[in-house]
Amino acid sequence: MKINPQDLLDDGFVVLREVILPAELEALRTAFETLVDRQRERWAAERGPDDPPGGAWEIGGQPRLVHFEQLIDAETAAAVEFCLGERTLGASRQIMGAEDAVPTALMMMCNPVKDHGPANWHRDIHPIDQAPLCGLQQDLMVNGPGYLQWNIPLYDDDVLWVVPGSHKRTNTEQENRQLLADAKVPLPGSVPVALKAGDGVVYTNTILHWGSNYSTVKRRTVHLGYRAFGGRQYPYVPQMERRGDYILYLRPEYQALCAHHQALYATDCDQLEAVFRAAIAGDKPAFFAALEILHPGEDERLICAILVSKLAYKMCRGDHPYRSGYGGDWSQDRALGRRFSEEDKDILWHRFASLDRRLQGADEYFVPGFQSGPMPYFFETIPVGLDLDEIVAGW
Repeated sequence: MKINPQDLLDDGFVVLREVILPAELEALRTAFETLVDRQRERWAAERGPDDPPGGAWEIGGQPRLVHFEQLIDAETAAAVEFCLGERTLGASRQIMGAEDAVPTALMMMCNPVKDHGPANWHRDIHPIDQAPLCGLQQDLMVNGPGYLQWNIPLYDDDVLWVVPGSHKRTNTEQENRQLLADAKVPLPGSVPVALKAGDGVVYTNTILHWGSNYSTVKRRTVHLGYRAFGGRQYPYVPQMERRGDYILYLRPEYQALCAHHQALYATDCDQLEAVFRAAIAGDKPAFFAALEILHPGEDERLICAILVSKLAYKMCRGDHPYRSGYGGDWSQDRALGRRFSEEDKDILWHRFASLDRRLQGADEYFVPGFQSGPMPYFFETIPVGLDLDEIVAGW
């Protein structure tokens, strides 16, 4: 598969034809439909007393299979193996320019049982537990992507719309006015991403995008996330969570690949621990050296430090009053939390508390198109003068 990674940097998305080869399409449709049936059974069993018989399947505007790997058996193993193949994982690795790519999420988006119409335009980021938009964008443009999302429809799909180029800039005044007036209509310059069955779109989720119409037209669209290992930046979606015993049903080469991914993740946790140990010790050279391993690109390493501070908050403080489910794109806190004492955690958060304050203003405010409500955290801009030396100045 020929891919020009520059296309993603230029436009924010890349359309790839026949990610699923025509000869393989029906078999994958069958496998995924079996997974849908299994999830529907779960939703029916889990429904609340006031829910309809189908539970979430009948309620949601876009029913999603989240962690579909937990539904896998020998009959449906091809669904996971497809996500680990060269036309998905391999293409992601090529676009990210990384040694390895690993799935962060295995999902499928389905049509609702009744028309729900359009969703809101949005960017899939939230600065409270990631970083201000401009910093993420600059890191992307200088060091290449560390995280990518995919939509791969099993049936023709034109639900997704994007604003090309919006991944490398803030909202325009016109866009903000439109988003505040009505976030459910096309934005100026937006285009539909028309995909035939088996095609795929790869995009950076900092782009303005839109679910244009959640109708009853049959939709079975595989929705994937991939993070880089060995790229030039540390990804702002680095989590890796798996459920179920799906690996047992994969062919040996894919079992070995999954074991390799787990080893990469374990090393990632060790490297994050090294950052935190250096911070606790107040060892500035060791802190900078550990950051360099996480974020080899010399430029925009500040963004990595900001991201690490967000993990530190989750590990040391848990949830946040301004965001329920704080740090949902991190899973490393589960492995790391037990490696540090409560005293260690108090010192660690003390090291990053001043940085956290620098990323906030005096008052709450809001920028439309973000996945967050009003809050004091800066949505778009990095504070003037903030650098790595300032972060460690008081250690």
